[in-house]
Order: sequence, then C-alpha cells, then structure tokens
Amino acid sequence: MHDHSHHHHHHDGASGRIATAFALNLAFTLIEFIGGVLTNSTAILADAVHDLGDTLAIALGWLLQRLGGRPASRHFTYGYQRLSLLGALINALILLAGSAWVLSEAIPRLQDPPMPHAAGMTGLAVLGVLVNGVAAWKLSGGQTLNEKVLNWHLLEDVLGWVAVLIVSIVLQFAHWPILDPLLSIVFTLFILINVLRNLGTTLRLFLQATPDVEMNQDILQRLSTLPHVTEVHHLHLWSLDGEHHVLTAHLVLDIPIDSAAHERIKQSIRDACEGCDISHTTIELEQLDEQCRDR
Repeated sequence: MHDHSHHHHHHDGASGRIATAFALNLAFTLIEFIGGVLTNSTAILADAVHDLGDTLAIALGWLLQRLGGRPASRHFTYGYQRLSLLGALINALILLAGSAWVLSEAIPRLQDPPMPHAAGMTGLAVLGVLVNGVAAWKLSGGQTLNEKVLNWHLLEDVLGWVAVLIVSIVLQFAHWPILDPLLSIVFTLFILINVLRNLGTTLRLFLQATPDVEMNQDILQRLSTLPHVTEVHHLHLWSLDGEHHVLTAHLVLDIPIDSAAHERIKQSIRDACEGCDISHTTIELEQLDEQCRDR
C-alpha cells in the first residue's frame, strides 16, 4: 500500500514541477512576442516561436503525464499512450508554421535591415536567461523521461537567450543591424532541423511502421529458430508511442498441440522475446495442415 502512495506522490511531484515550468514559459512567451514587436527584433520573435514550441511541449507533456497513465477503456483498448504521438505531431505543425512566419519576416530584412532597439533587446534577453534558467532548474530534479526531455528544451532556450544577449550588447556599440535577422534565421533553421527530424519519426510511428527494423529481424530470427516451429508469418511489430511496442505473429508447428506442448511452446516464446522491449504480445499457434485465416 505504502509503495503505491509513494509512486502517486512522485507522479504528482512531476506534474507540479511541469505545471510550474509551463506557467513561467507561457507568461514569458507572451512577453517575448510583444517585446519582439516593440524592439523591432526578428531574433526575439524567432526565440519567441522557439519558446512557444517549448511551452506547448511542456503543456502536452503535462497533459500526457495525467492522461497517459489512465488504464485502457472500451474505446481505447490499448490505453492512452498514443496520445503522446498526437501531441508531438500537433507541436511540430505549430512550430513549422511559426518558423515559416519568422523566416518570412527575417529574410526580406537582410536586404535593408532596420536597427532594432538594442537596449530593449538586452533587457528581454536578461529576463529570458533568468526565466528559462529557473524553469530548467525546477525540472532538473525530475526523474521522469518527460521531465528530462523538457529540461533539455529549456537549457536550449537559455543558450538561445545568451546569443540574443551577446548580439544586443554588440548592437549597442556597433551599427550592424544585419546581425538581428541573421541570428533569427540561424535560430529558425535550428528549430526546423529538429522539428523535421522528429516529425519524420512521429509520422512513421503513426503509420504503424516498425519502430526498429533490426529488432523486427531479430524477433523473426528468434521465433523461427524455436523447436517445432516450421514457419513464422503475419509478424507485425509496431509501436504505441515509440517506447511501448506491440507484437503479433502466427507460428506454424510440426507437432500436435496438446496442453503440455502448448505450455512448453509458450514458455519458449516468452524466453525468446525476453529483453525485447514489447508491451503487448499476441501469438497464434497453427498446425502444419491448417488453413491460416488471415492469408
């Protein structure tokens, strides 16, 4: 009993930390968008888009922390883990739209860059380093994978704001307004590379592609070499969310399946799948002369 309450407490702690980081980030993202417009700085707008993405990632992370643990229901028989894929997809699309908008603002400015308000940029950058630093520090104590990923996001933000800070200080002493759109383009390309990489993975999992081709081959190899297995077909390996995998397969056997054989074969399948990261396994056993229903 004690164990369960301890786990629950830990879960709530993670939720609390994520909620705090979200509130900080959301408030600050709004300040940034306004500040970016007021200081006429595309670098700050680019950072605002990056922070918006992180705010959404935190919100989704927090929501999924609450929902993802719910048990399977009549409508969602595998549970709610797949929600994280949907979250990742929505987040990626919002970031793509935001990045396209920043580039459409920044690229024309390379021609004849207006001088941004450098002192205002410095003020916002200092605030950016502080807010993201505090949020990252809040999450650094977290043990969950979710918190670790979000922590990386926030540390990236701190570095982004350090870059804005350096540029804004340079602009106070040198008239190089082109630094601002250049910095925003560098930021945005960095965001886009990450988003597109994650989007590719997310879409593949959505389309129920095999999460790991080598793992698929390995499992096929293991099952095919089991005693009395003459053939393996309809082997499907897919993933709920990139971490929890589902395996289904049909095995054709060359011995009659009485209860003793059944038990032995089940145990050998269990041993064969040991160490493969599989959450759900469904194996159908068939006789040599049996017509497979799914062919």
